[in-house]
Amino acid sequence: MNSSNVLGTFAWLVLFAGFVGSPATAAESESVRILVAFYSRTGHTAALAKAVAEGARKAGQTEVSIKNVADVKCAELLAADALIVGSPVYWSNMAGEVKSFFDRWSTDCQVLPPAFPMKDKLGAAFVTAGGVSSGKEIALLTILAAMIGNRMIVLSEGQALGATATTGEGKLPLDEEALREGRDLGERVARVAFVLKRGRRNP
Repeated sequence: MNSSNVLGTFAWLVLFAGFVGSPATAAESESVRILVAFYSRTGHTAALAKAVAEGARKAGQTEVSIKNVADVKCAELLAADALIVGSPVYWSNMAGEVKSFFDRWSTDCQVLPPAFPMKDKLGAAFVTAGGVSSGKEIALLTILAAMIGNRMIVLSEGQALGATATTGEGKLPLDEEALREGRDLGERVARVAFVLKRGRRNP
């Protein structure tokens, strides 16, 4: 084989490698990281959190992590493109453990003004409660308010302010309607997060 043929073959291989490698690289760089953080005492909020994560994975091109709020590391929080927080409703409010999670943002993770490291990341919420009218919307608002205060972009799905589940006496598993709300919330957050990230990469 003469030198011109060798150079031509080498150039073709480089070009072919570029075509093969480019889509995977682009897909990897455009994937979004979704963090589902929750507190659950009886297991109902954990079940709804799993449904939320399932919906986020359904959207594709996502890296979904699901963790108890106490186990979330600062690096995981700051690396997320979107955060979905879940809590049982206690006295028309988020659980104390979830409030402590938000408090740790400033004390441990240095999520402080004027930088606001969580700024422009997506946020959403889901809650579980014993009754149909047990302060769910107020609890959702307290979670979303913490996100808005950190300059996050919040959205909802399922109910007006996020996904919810009614657990009654807590003896039965969540019904399919509640799980569907959770999946819908996770999927919508993932899809919007992908659009936002792609837009930032290609302004």
